[in-house]
Parts: sequence; C-alpha cells; structure tokens
Amino acid sequence: MYIADLHIHSRYSRATSKDGCPEVLGLWTAKKGIRLIGTGDFTHPAWREELEEKLEPAENGFYCLKEKLSRTGSASWQRMEPRFVVSGEISSIYKKDGKVRKVHNLILLPSLRDAKLLSGRLEEIGNLRSDGRPILGLDCRDLLEITMEVCPKAVFIPAHIWTPHFSMLGALSGFDSPEECFGDMAGYIHAVETGLSSDPPMNWRLSMLDKYQLVSNSDAHSPAKLGREANLLTGEFSYEGLYRAVQTGEGLEGTIEFFPEEGKYHFDGHRKCGICLSPLEAEARQGICPVCQRRLTMGVSHRVEQLADRKEGFLPARAKPYESLVPLPEVLAASMGLGTGSRRVEQLYEEMLAGLGSEFEILREVPVEEIQRKAGYLAAEGIRRLRNRQVKRIPGFDGEYGRIRLFTSDEIRNTEGQLSLFDGWMEQAAPDRETAAASEAERAPQPGSIPRRKGAVSGSVSHPESGSGAVGAEDASGTTEAKSKGGVAGSEASEPVPSKPAWNAAQLQAARTPGRVIAVQAGPGTGKTASLIARVHWLLEGRRISPASVTVVTFTRKAAAEVRERLERELGKRRGRGLTAGTFHSICLELLEKTGRKPALADDGVMRETAREAVKTAGLSMSAGDFLLRLTRYKAKGSEDALEGNFRKAADFYQKRLEERGFWDYDDLILETSRLIESGEISEELLAPFTYLLVDEFQDINPAQYRLIRNWNRGGRELFVIGDPDQAIYSFRGADADCFGRLSREWPDLTVIRLTENYRCMPKILKGAGAVIEKNPGGSRTLRANRQGESPIRLVLSTGETAAAMYAAKEISRQVGGLDMLASHEKGNRLEDREARSFGDLAVLYRTRRQGELLEKVFAQEGIPCVVAGREDYLDMPSVRGAVSFFNRALGKAEVPYGVLARQLLEKDGDSPMAAMIFDQKLEKYGAMAARTRPAKVLEAWAAEFGLDKDEGIRKLENMALLHDRMQELLDTIVLGAEGDLRRAGTKTYRADAVTLTTLHGSKGLEFPAVILFGADKGMIPLESQKEPASAEEERRLFYVGMTRARDELILLCAGEPSPFIGDIPGETLSREAAQRTPAQFHQMELFDFLLQFSPAEP
Repeated sequence: MYIADLHIHSRYSRATSKDGCPEVLGLWTAKKGIRLIGTGDFTHPAWREELEEKLEPAENGFYCLKEKLSRTGSASWQRMEPRFVVSGEISSIYKKDGKVRKVHNLILLPSLRDAKLLSGRLEEIGNLRSDGRPILGLDCRDLLEITMEVCPKAVFIPAHIWTPHFSMLGALSGFDSPEECFGDMAGYIHAVETGLSSDPPMNWRLSMLDKYQLVSNSDAHSPAKLGREANLLTGEFSYEGLYRAVQTGEGLEGTIEFFPEEGKYHFDGHRKCGICLSPLEAEARQGICPVCQRRLTMGVSHRVEQLADRKEGFLPARAKPYESLVPLPEVLAASMGLGTGSRRVEQLYEEMLAGLGSEFEILREVPVEEIQRKAGYLAAEGIRRLRNRQVKRIPGFDGEYGRIRLFTSDEIRNTEGQLSLFDGWMEQAAPDRETAAASEAERAPQPGSIPRRKGAVSGSVSHPESGSGAVGAEDASGTTEAKSKGGVAGSEASEPVPSKPAWNAAQLQAARTPGRVIAVQAGPGTGKTASLIARVHWLLEGRRISPASVTVVTFTRKAAAEVRERLERELGKRRGRGLTAGTFHSICLELLEKTGRKPALADDGVMRETAREAVKTAGLSMSAGDFLLRLTRYKAKGSEDALEGNFRKAADFYQKRLEERGFWDYDDLILETSRLIESGEISEELLAPFTYLLVDEFQDINPAQYRLIRNWNRGGRELFVIGDPDQAIYSFRGADADCFGRLSREWPDLTVIRLTENYRCMPKILKGAGAVIEKNPGGSRTLRANRQGESPIRLVLSTGETAAAMYAAKEISRQVGGLDMLASHEKGNRLEDREARSFGDLAVLYRTRRQGELLEKVFAQEGIPCVVAGREDYLDMPSVRGAVSFFNRALGKAEVPYGVLARQLLEKDGDSPMAAMIFDQKLEKYGAMAARTRPAKVLEAWAAEFGLDKDEGIRKLENMALLHDRMQELLDTIVLGAEGDLRRAGTKTYRADAVTLTTLHGSKGLEFPAVILFGADKGMIPLESQKEPASAEEERRLFYVGMTRARDELILLCAGEPSPFIGDIPGETLSREAAQRTPAQFHQMELFDFLLQFSPAEP
C-alpha cells in the first residue's frame, strides 16, 4: 500500500510558498511518507518548463527527480524516492441557469506531453500565465469535454466539492448535483474530492454520490502542508494503476482525512463577527448573523444537510475505510505549548523523523512506547489519543480553521497547559464555539428540522463494517426535496420585455396606435426594443398584415438578429422569417443584389489606398483619413452641393478609381439605392416589403438615410420610428440630431408618443444621468425610475491610467466575489454583502481604443476573460484584409475585385499561371469547407496553410470568428457591421462568459448589471482633440449613454482630474472614494503561522 496526495500547488499559484519547487516538494513528500504526489499547476508554462528540466520519466506515467536533485541519508524516509504525477487545478467562473457558478476541478494526466497539448487548447481560452490555478470563464461541462478530447486517459475530478465559494456542490456558487454541473458529460466523472471540511460519512448520506470514488488530497499551498489529506492505494504502481483506482475503485483502499470540524468551512458563521453556528442554530436564525444582520456563510455541514437523502450513519455497500489525523508538528506544538514554526518543535520533529521514520509512519504505525522513548510522554499520549479518535472537535467556520483538542481542561491544568491542541489562541475570535458544538452534540433531532451530526466514533481507522452508528438497512429510495436555488440578473441584454399585463399605457400606445407616421421618443431603459417588437407582433397577429410587407431597420446587425429571433420564437419560424430585418446598409445591399448588381464593398485598406491617391492627385494637404471622414459627411447630407475646387477633384478621382477596381464605397449603398428608387429603376414589387416600415435608433440617422426612408416608404401605409434624441451620438459622421424635428415639420399629422418609465436603472443612477443631460437644450427630462434601491453612483479617483486599469481589474474580482478563496474573504468581496455577478454581468466602457488596449492587457495579466467590442486596427492589417477578401471570393461574392485583392495581399509567388492555379484550388477547397464548418475552425486551417498561424491580426480574427456560426455571417459583420457588432474575444475563447470591453459609442443598445466607465477624465469626456473640437452637446449625450448602460451599479473611474460633466451630478446621488493601491501578491498564512504571531516568545 502507498500514500498519494494528488492535489497540490507550486509557487506559481497565488498565495503559495516560494519553496514550491520540485526538489523541496520531493523532500517533504519523503518526510511525510507519501509515495506519489501531483505536480500541481501543469497549465503554467514556466512551471511545466521547470518540471521538464528537473524530472525524468520513471514508472509508466510517473516521474522522479533527476539523480542530481535526489537526497541521500541514513534515515528511512531519506531512502524513499517519491514519484510525481502530472496534475493541475482549474477555476471556472461563469453563469449558468441564471446563477454565477464558481467551480474548481482537478485534472490528472499521463504525461507532460499531454499537459502541453491540453494547456495549448486552454491557452486559446484564457490566460494561463498569471496563476498556476488559472481562472477561465468556461463552463465545467465544456472544460471536461475539451480535456477528454485532448487526452481520453485524463482523470477529471471535481475538487473539494463542498467548499462554499468554489466547488461543484458549494452553497454559494455551486450546483445541486454533478449532472446539473456537467450535463451530458457527467458520465465522464468517476471520482469527487471531499475537501477538508467533510469526511466520507458526510458524503455517504447522498445517494447521488454512491457511483463516485471519494478521494482526499491536501490542496497544499506549501510543501510542509502536504498530506493533510491523502489516499491509500494498492495495485500497479503506474499511471494506469492510478487511473484504475480513481476511476473504478480497484486499488483505492481508503483515505486519510482531516477531522471535518477542523476544516475552514464546517459550520455556518461569520468570522468577522466571531459567530459560529450549527446548522440547526443557523436555521433557527434563518441564516442571518445575529451581530451584523447579514447573511451567514453556509458551512459544509449545513449544505450536506440540504442535499442529503439519507440519515446520518448510513453505510453504503462500497464504502471505503478512512483515518482521521492531525499533522505531527501540530501535535508536538500543542504538547510543548509553542507554535508549529518554533525551533524546538522543528528540532523535535526532525529528531523523530530521523529515529522513527516518516511522519505518517509515526502517526499511524510506530508503537506508542517507541514514540515515548524518543519524544516523551506528552507527545506519545497525544498520538495515542489521536489514533483512538479521543478528541474534542470545535468546528471551523467561514474561512477559519476549527480546533481539535486532545485533553480536558483539568488535564491541561495538571500539565501546566501544555496538552491542548490549538487551546487558548483563538478564544477571543469565537468565545461561544465550544459551547455551541457541545450543545449541538447533545441536541436531539426535532421533527421537520435538520438532523444533527453524531458524535465521534472510536477506533483509529473507521471502517464501514466496524464504524459505530452505521445504519446498514437504511432505504435510500426516498429523497428529501430541500434544495436551495438562487440566481442573479442576466448579463448583457436588450431592453426588458414586460409581460403583457405589466405593459404601461405608453408602451401599449406605441405598440397599437394606428397612424400614417408615428414617432416614439423612448428614453433609456423604457422598453424601446420591447415596444418595437410588440408593434411588429401587433401588425402580424393583431392586424394580420403579411410579414412580406413589413421591414424593421435597426442600427446594428445584432439588433436585427434579435428582432428576428424573438419574433420567430413567438410566432413560429415560418411566419417570422417572412419579415425583413436588417441595418440600412445590409438591406440596401440585398436590394441592389436583387436588381442584378453585385456590389463588392471596399474595405478600409482599399479606401485608404484610393484616398491617398486621390489626395495626392488633387494636391490636397490632408491625410487619407481626414479626406474619407469629410467625404462621408458630404455623402451623409445626400446632396450634390458643398464640394468645390480640389476636394471635388479628389472626390471624383476617388469614385472613378474605386469603380475601375470593381469596388463600391460603403456610403454609396444608400445613395445608389435612393437614386435607383427615384429614377424608377427599382420596381414597386421590390419596394413592397417597405409598406409597413419600422426604424429603430432614429435619432442617429443622417440626411441620406432620412431620404432613403422617404423613398422606401413613399408608397407605404405606415412609418413607425423610435429612438431618443438624448442618445444621438453620431453627428461626427453626419448624423442629424434634429431628425425628429424634421419629421414633425414634414408630417404635420405626426403622432408622437413618449416612453418615460425607466425599468433599467437604479433611481440614483437615473437621477445622476438625468442631471447631466438636462444641461443640454430641451429642459427637464421626465424619465421616472420604476425600480427601487439606494445604490449611489461611485466616483473612484485613481492616480494614472495604469493604476486605474488595475483598480478596474480588482473591482471585477470584487464583483464576482473574488477570483480565488483568499480574495473571497477580502473586505467587500464577501457574498453575504450582495449577490455575486458573473463576468458577463460586467462591462468596462472607455472613450478611445488606446484605453481599451491597456485594459485588455491588464485583464489578461489578471486572468480576467473579456470580449472586446468595436472596430479595431487589426482589421486593417494586410493579412486580415487578405483573409476577408479571400473568403468573400471563395463564397462567390464579386469574384473579380475580391479575388484580385486577395492575391495581392496574400500571394508571394507572383502572377505565374501555376501560382494562379494553386490559388484557385485553395479558393475551391476553403469555399467548400466554409460552407459546412464553423468559421473559427476554417480560419485555423487556412492560416496554417498560408503560413499565418502566428500572425497577430489573424489570431484576433479567429477570436472574432468564435462568436459567429457561419463564415458569411462573419464576413458581413466585418464589412457591414456597426461598432457594437464587431465583437472579439480577448482570447481564443470557447464561448466563455466574459467581461465586455467596449467604447462608449459601441455600448449603445446594451445594458449590464454593473458598468465601469473608465477614464471619466477632463480631456477625455468631453474629448479634447487638436484636429477638430468635439461638440459639447454630443459629448454630453455620449456620457449620458454610458451612464445609462448600468442597471444596478455604476462606477465612474477617473485616472486624473474628473470630467466637468461629473460636476453636474447631484451630490446626494454620488459617493466618492480613492482607488486603493493594488497590494503586492502575498502568500497564504497557514493557521499555525498566524497563531505563532500571538504565542509567547521562545526563551
């Protein structure tokens, strides 16, 4: 039989000892008497490199230290040669079924090669370099699937399954069953790790765990803590033997355990209040702390009671023996009245190891008489009582370790206080815990109440056949339905859709008022999208209008897709699909293609190249970018005037040169569509879908789009527009902020409806935002908050952009309840203070792309998954432009211009016939693949063939592709998408839950439970630019848009002097605070190290 500790951590994990290196781990493994340990942290590249440097293969699938690192010595433990098996722990934080989930999983692998392969896959999903235990916004089910795909012989074990904050069955962020956690992949789970705060009998009470092997490990963060819990194994000493033992139980003989009460989360409680309560006592108080009146942290014992379907003492048929032990240094420290770190304790510990054997041999096997001769009566008596389980247990709670006492108070007095393990050091922290534990043991179960835990049983090894209190005939068929359910608000979402009985009068009026032209002015969070969809629903179902006569124009492709999906869901796919929904440009493109034209839209690179030629030819002293912006504004006006002299010459050259190359300018889609309608070249049949025309985000249309709306609907029956003048933020591109006024002037019989009840924002957020926007013309706004709450807007002052970005990362950690167990207990992170959020509930908004790049870099370092929204510079890289042109050509779009551009950007072999033939073969190959395969997979294969697999731009394009199901959808988004459509994962994510990073412009139409508005500084908002002064009114509207994206919490984060707009926010809605400096990474202070600070100094 050998002992194995499979779950440990290296020095590359947060809050760990710097001694966590292979040679020191090997030393302590031998001291403890452990034969096999996990390497821990296989995902960390630096640790994996160190393992490859210092370990060499031993038995099949195991590793040993290289000979130069091995120890020599005469003691028995020094002759032990421990083995390593590749292992690592991964933290998943994500939202599922409406609740934030935080689960840790342990993975064992047969080789370092497999570790490299799996890490390669996971590195595409999240940052593996910032922590040895990486944090991924990845569903556990998907993590398991990836693991099995890469290495079918991997062992996947849900870690410390009862820990409240981070586990499969944890009370605060776990599930109620393995099946709920892993779904259709649950069959690949064969073992679970019980954790320090539970023991096998507690787990035996759940029939759903009968099919799993129960394993125990130390989860050690320092070498000296190895073996706190471990496994007893027999059979073949190889990975195959270990695999068989853990997966089937063949060779798993039992476990070595903590006393569960000694674990940090056994009972309910509040550490900061000194409150520790049994499950019964917590239930009597309804889970509320009697000191601070906040929710208690539910302990493992209570959580087991919630899910158990058997009485205490039930004995499963396959139950394995277990032993409950306390580490030897702690026994010695108690017997000597010192801390575990004292020199005298360390000296005695080393002497005992040299004379008696390893720690486990001393605790489990060495005769007490020999121990007494070597260490004295007190140490020997403590070990004897420990073996016989003659201990008194004082439960741990809320992150504080419990205490195990081996002697009575009288015995302590008789021996001058030297026999109490843990006694006296923590009395002030929890004065009533011993009394609470004693009264809990004496209390009989009451009908309908939570059953009590039974007292300690005797015997050094608890075996199912000899354990007292076993109820072998218990019927497990009857289960108790007493499971807790919880949840938080959804993450990124559209405006709320109130159920029909909850619609207010204005929403009903917007949905059902007939009229030739109807304009709805809908403030943020008033149900704009819901009202728009309700209007369509009423047309199709209430008035039985044909879907073929209805068109909905949205600002983004994403919004159009949402309209279609929701209508198909409500009306059925057949009826919903007959409707036209899209952006101005996508609808125009489709309409032009129906006339036989095949517009090939020029990408930014082609437009800039052509603009440079035009500017040079015309002798203009402006950049290509400035020329294109001015040209866009001119085209947005939809008229032929205002172009004079050299600019007219440059514009004419630009248009002619694009035409020669076979490309269209993006803005020409709208102008040409209007021209064709006005000239009669588009038939009335093609205009039939615009009979009932609905336009979203009307406040941001430009004169050319206004003209197009009139042309589309000139023979129509109804025009319905909806938007918010206070959210008009695109005048710099030619948008007309007075479009509502123009509509009312041109249509005197216009029906105007206003939606003023806000269902999104907390009252103080809405009041603060309203005070900002009311400084613009228009007077007092009438938005009313439908919600209740007192959360103020938080103004956080930092010292520089990097410090502010670090604060944003720390705040996100706080919002999700901490990214690890230590962070979970930091001030403000605790979940009893509020509901935890998922990463997807959070957004960080910023003014410039440069700010976004800084945030993305910091978040990557901190292991925070993110999705980046908005148009970025990588889309202009030749490799990305080449890829987009290649696949547009491969999928049959405008063969000549896209094909020529793709070859120009990608081909390196010239224009030879052979090169052209090979290129055409690649087009055919990848065109067929793109028609049936997800775009990310296609791009990955394509990049490898073209030698672009290391290209930064292509990497980001692949990350964008992961958010799309079809290649054509991806291409259309790049070419036709608005700012909010262009979304890219911060890493090559597996559709993981992630924080949204987006510009203020890109945030329009979105909402989140919590928003950080980054860089709310003077000079940024309003933006001060040397090229062109920003419109103060539009900048104020932009700030208003950003503020009203927040549902529950808004943080204005300043890196310097605050924006002058912040001065308009009423003081009663605002709280001010300074961003605390991010502390240096610290190491976990183990219990006895903490206690040593308060122990008497050594003589």
